[in-house]
Amino acid sequence: MHMKPITTLFLDIGGVLLTNGWDHVQRESAVRHFGLEIEEFNVRHRQTYNLHETGKISLDHYLNSVVFWKKRSFSLDEFKNFMFAQSQPHPEMLDFITELKKKYSLKVAVISNEGRALVEYRIQQYELKALADFFIVSCFVGIQKPSAVIYRLALDLVQVPPEETIYIDDRKEMIVAAEAMGIRGIQHVSLESTRAQLLSCCKH
Repeated sequence: MHMKPITTLFLDIGGVLLTNGWDHVQRESAVRHFGLEIEEFNVRHRQTYNLHETGKISLDHYLNSVVFWKKRSFSLDEFKNFMFAQSQPHPEMLDFITELKKKYSLKVAVISNEGRALVEYRIQQYELKALADFFIVSCFVGIQKPSAVIYRLALDLVQVPPEETIYIDDRKEMIVAAEAMGIRGIQHVSLESTRAQLLSCCKH
């Protein structure tokens, strides 16, 4: 069967365009840096992070529950600055997607699980508005991947059939969920493999 050319790219942010925002690696780095107790931190994180990531509580509320429930020798702003500084770009991937979007006149939409303050920082700091036309982020829409609802919302927003879309994420379970909606998936392992797979899908 002849596959339709791709008109729309769905992209994760963390692990694809940028480093992860607040995954276990970044959290463990913060725990070490500030001398926190890891088990206690993780228990409190698990209790509140989904609320933060779905936009129900602010970053300050989350951090007050997880870190600042007792007096610390460092400030909330110091902790947030360290947290934000964990975000770094993947420049070659950003350049490649920018070039591909221009060459094939693609729509680009981000589908990501992130908290509001962090994702707004990441969007501004790395000029993601120049790359993406839509941002379907858990904190904006109140739904997290891998729920089918967030992928359906993405398709409704871009108004293209799923067979004209492709979704890139570094996590397999997110790809599987998107594919269940008829969206083609690429698990991002390296720039080279993603480039090869994307180019074969985009050629008219």
